[in-house]
Amino acid sequence: MAVVVDIHPHVIATDTVRYPLNPLGGTQSTWSRERPTTHEMLVAAMDEAGVDKAAVVQASTAYGHDNTYVAEAVGAHPKRFTGVFSVDVLAPDAVEKMRYWMGRSLTGIRLFTTGSTMPGQATWFSDPRTYPAWEYAGEAGLPVCMQMTKQGFPQLRELMARFPKVRVLLDHLARPQLLGGPPYDADRDFFQLAQNPNVFLKVTPLNYMPPDWGKATPETFFPRLVQEFGARRIAWGSNFPATAGSLKDNLATARKALSSLPAADQDWIFGKTAQVLYPALAD
Repeated sequence: MAVVVDIHPHVIATDTVRYPLNPLGGTQSTWSRERPTTHEMLVAAMDEAGVDKAAVVQASTAYGHDNTYVAEAVGAHPKRFTGVFSVDVLAPDAVEKMRYWMGRSLTGIRLFTTGSTMPGQATWFSDPRTYPAWEYAGEAGLPVCMQMTKQGFPQLRELMARFPKVRVLLDHLARPQLLGGPPYDADRDFFQLAQNPNVFLKVTPLNYMPPDWGKATPETFFPRLVQEFGARRIAWGSNFPATAGSLKDNLATARKALSSLPAADQDWIFGKTAQVLYPALAD
C-alpha cells in the first residue's frame, strides 16, 4: 500500500513551564489553547488514521520562533517525523539560527505572514534583510513554507526570480477563492504560479472542507489543480489539530474530495511529493 505522509500537522505541549508560550503577534491561537496535542498524541492519531510519517510544522501562534518542542518531537520519533521550523528572517543572525535548527534534524522552514491571529498580508518576507535567509535556503535545499494569501504574490514572484533555487510550499494553497467555480477566474493569479516549477502546494482542510463551495466542487477544482501544477508538486497536510476532529476523519474527507483523481496522482499527493520535499521521510 502506498505510503501516507502528512505534511502539515502541529504539536503543542501540555507543559507550559518547560515549553513557554510566546505566540507571534502576541495572541495565542484558540486551537492551540483548546486542543494541545503532544507528539505522543500525534503518533497515536497517526496510527489510528493510517498515516505513516509527518513533517511537523512549528506552531507559530503558540511558540513563535522557539522550535524546541518540534525539535524534541522529531528527536523522539526520528523514523516518523521531520520538522519545519520558524526563525526571524529579518534578524542579522537568521542564517545562524537556521543552521542551528537544521542541526537538530529539522528540514524545512516556515514563514508565517498572515493567519487567524495576524490578519492581513505582511510584506516583510521580501525585505532585503531577508535575502541572506532566502539565499541560504536555496543553497541548503531547505523548502520554504509560506503561510500567505494572493496579496503577497507580487513579492513572492520577485523573490523566486532572485533566488531560483528555493522551493516554496504554499500553505493552504494560499487560500484560493473557489466560490465562483469554473473556470476559476478569481484564482487566475494563483494558477499562474504553476509556471514556476519551484512552487509546490499544500492541500489542507481549508481547501477540501471549506464552509461553502459556492459554484465550485471537488470534482472540478482538484483536477484543474493537478492539470496546472501536476500531482508531483502537491502534498496533503491535515492541519491537525488546528482543524477540529480526528485525524482519521480528516484524512477520509481528503481522500473523498480527491477521489476523482487517478490513483497515481493520489499516491503523489498523499505521500510521494512529501518524501521528495523532505528526504528525511523517504522510505
